[in-house]
Amino acid sequence: MNSITVFCGARAGSTTIFLDQATALGKKLAKEDIQLIYGGADIGMMGAIADGALSENGKVIGVLPDFLQTREVGHQNLTELIIVKSMHERKTKMNELCDGVIALPGGFGTIEELFEMLTWVQLGLQNKPIGVLNIEGYFDSLITFIKTMITSGFLRDIDKNLLIVSDNIDDLLSKMKNYSSPAIKNLKAPDSSSDKL
Repeated sequence: MNSITVFCGARAGSTTIFLDQATALGKKLAKEDIQLIYGGADIGMMGAIADGALSENGKVIGVLPDFLQTREVGHQNLTELIIVKSMHERKTKMNELCDGVIALPGGFGTIEELFEMLTWVQLGLQNKPIGVLNIEGYFDSLITFIKTMITSGFLRDIDKNLLIVSDNIDDLLSKMKNYSSPAIKNLKAPDSSSDKL
């Protein structure tokens, strides 16, 4: 992988381990010569991952909607800061620039971005590895909810393989590099007896 998009919070979280791990991921990407694509801000988790990559002379591209420039202050030391018109354009541009996606802890926006990326893979619109760094079990409840979607018949069992999960940076990157997408979802509505594999 040459570039990874990271979705994460504009807030720092309730414990320093979140920022520490964001910084560590940024450093790791830089050391492996993987370009970081992220939301462009210099605050919270976003600022930490950018600063981590920059501290190791990594290449960092930020993508920031113009209306957020006053709320999510644009990072001034990036390789490039791209200003876009909307949240949708931001997400589309970040996806265009990357070979894979990682979500770190964050709020509504981070979860929405993660699930849109997963949906695009599920529908066959892209075939990129999508991972979460499960810091301090942050995504445990989300993973449980995905299992509920499966048992309730709204996802196939194989769909859980679209999301790569690890609590370790090296392990997550290794899994993403070796990712092989499961079969693309058949868009024809299946009957309940044939939906699961």
